Amino acid sequence: MSPIRRFDHVGITVRDLHTVTDFFVGLGFETEGRAVLEGEFLDTVVGMPHCRTEVVMLRPPGGGTGLELSRFLRPDHAPGSPDPMPNELGLRNVTFEVEDLEAILDRLAADGYHLVGGVGQYEGVWRMASVRGPEGFIVNLAERID
Repeated sequence: MSPIRRFDHVGITVRDLHTVTDFFVGLGFETEGRAVLEGEFLDTVVGMPHCRTEVVMLRPPGGGTGLELSRFLRPDHAPGSPDPMPNELGLRNVTFEVEDLEAILDRLAADGYHLVGGVGQYEGVWRMASVRGPEGFIVNLAERID
């Protein structure tokens, strides 16, 4: 029996919580909750004393694995690589199955978010593209080909 019960969420630390939240809500995520956290629990879990963070929890329609966006209010965020490439170590992307990939890519391009490469097709089953989202992270969008 596996000790893991379910995949609850992925966390992304951001500088501009409003812009990143709007980006994911625009993709169809729903806001589940918003809070400011501080105190012994947070200090213990993140390993930084006296920290404070603002968190927005998002979920895809119908539930499923969440996306936790957090902005540190104390201490201030530490800069990362502004445009990491997929081969840089660490968490580099999140992937979502979507409907109407072309329409989503057009809307994202109109908002200033562009492809990292191109739109690829995998074995006649998937069309997929990688988009550079706010603050440099990569969002993969995959559409099943029927």
